[in-house]
Amino acid sequence: MTYAAPIADMRFALEACADLWRLRERYPDLDADLLTAILDGAGALAAETLAPINRSGDRAGVTLEGDVVRAAPGFREAYEAFKAGGWQGLAADPAYGGQGLPRAVALAVMETVHSANMSFGLLPMLTLGAIEALEQHGAPDQKALYLEKLISGEWTGTMNLTEPQAGSDLGALTTKAVPQADGSYAISGQKIFITWGEHDLAPNIIHLVLARIEGAPAGSKGISMFIVPKFRDADGARNGVRCIGVEEKMGIHASPTCTLAYEGAQGWLIGEENRGLAAMFTMMNAARLNVGMEGVAVAEAACQKALAYARERKQGGRPIIDYPDVKRMLMTMRAKIQAGRAICYACAVAADAGDKAMEDLLTPIAKAWGTDLGVECASLGVQVHGGMGFVEEGGAAQFYRDARIAPIYEGANGIQAIDLYGRKLLGDRGEAMRRLIEEAVIVGENYADRQVSDRLVAAAGVLRDATSYRLTAARDNALAGASDYLALAGDVIGAMLLARGLSREPSDEQARLLRFLAETTLTRASGRSAAIKIGAEALADASY
Repeated sequence: MTYAAPIADMRFALEACADLWRLRERYPDLDADLLTAILDGAGALAAETLAPINRSGDRAGVTLEGDVVRAAPGFREAYEAFKAGGWQGLAADPAYGGQGLPRAVALAVMETVHSANMSFGLLPMLTLGAIEALEQHGAPDQKALYLEKLISGEWTGTMNLTEPQAGSDLGALTTKAVPQADGSYAISGQKIFITWGEHDLAPNIIHLVLARIEGAPAGSKGISMFIVPKFRDADGARNGVRCIGVEEKMGIHASPTCTLAYEGAQGWLIGEENRGLAAMFTMMNAARLNVGMEGVAVAEAACQKALAYARERKQGGRPIIDYPDVKRMLMTMRAKIQAGRAICYACAVAADAGDKAMEDLLTPIAKAWGTDLGVECASLGVQVHGGMGFVEEGGAAQFYRDARIAPIYEGANGIQAIDLYGRKLLGDRGEAMRRLIEEAVIVGENYADRQVSDRLVAAAGVLRDATSYRLTAARDNALAGASDYLALAGDVIGAMLLARGLSREPSDEQARLLRFLAETTLTRASGRSAAIKIGAEALADASY
């Protein structure tokens, strides 16, 4: 696989659309030269080290030998290069060896990693979640013991939530934690779908595990979080956690998805008893944004491959890129990728700026809209390749297989739509959403291209009406249209961010993408509105 980081598109989305430079006071060490060096360096790592082992890793997969997972060929060397570059700790606390840069910059770096090799990118992505959870919820001695080695990449981290009988319903988990005389806990139970839960790329793996202390309240109120290292801290001996299976998956074959058995493993409580969901949501929210970026990243890789193929493949005596329907597919990919990129970056900048309300609102949109985009663009990439897209030899199929997990990860996209409604929209009675809608109207009214202006203002009006409806509708009616509402919000916000960027940094190429998005996506806003208001009654009448 070949991949070239789209630096110009990334910088436009990051600087002009997401307004990175409003963070100057918070991050005085970041300037344009440093940003250039970071993005160029990450792009080189992605293109020269990670992309060349993407296809071979997909074919080789991982192997389970006893209870040890062996990574695909080339992954050890790639991880050493990633670690040596200091990429894991870009946004981490300098007190523990991090570089203290904005999360948005680290997110842009991870975009290049996931575009080049999604299976590889999942390893540092999970470690990022562990770092954030420990930074926010760990005790001083826990931070001292674990953070430096996680931030340096010497050790890696995981998130252990799901159990065979408890998927998204965390209140149903049964992994138990028994207090020990030395202040630790004995953790017993089974966790499934643990990404990079076992591997041979690092000497230790730090598992963050949800479990229930004996006597804790039932349901989600009785959940606590524990640090459970693969090798114990005191004596370096193997802890009581082992891999008992690796899933055979549709895609991401080079990323081990493990079933882990905890058999009296020694663990330490993070934070307070029965308050594990707070630490878990720190990890989950970080992962949700990163997974949204992952969807955009795979879409970019699929688009690059489809574009190269369309330029080379001839039909009827001319390259297929000359045909209108192929142009339509490629423009759909490029325009939506840039909108999704801007949404993800804007969410990260909001987090860096301390705008919690905007970060919270944008997180489920970035995750769901971005990952749906990944699947859509990977599918379009297959279509551009025609028959060669459906056979593995063509290489386009891998992007579709890899991208398909992302809408399921970290709370399926239907859950993101419920979260956007139940926690975010109802939580502040629509205030943060109204801020975005008002900005979309202002940006639209002042945009030079009147056709785009009219489309954006009209779509923002539809979103305003849909928001008002959802704030007053019966719960079942609101939930029935939740996914369509999230999709509409993503459409409008993505277009607004591109228009905002163009008002600051004019670009003929970006303007063409926005015009295409306005004519093909924003024009569907009224249809989205009808679906949002479908109501529970229509669903109740459906037969199965």
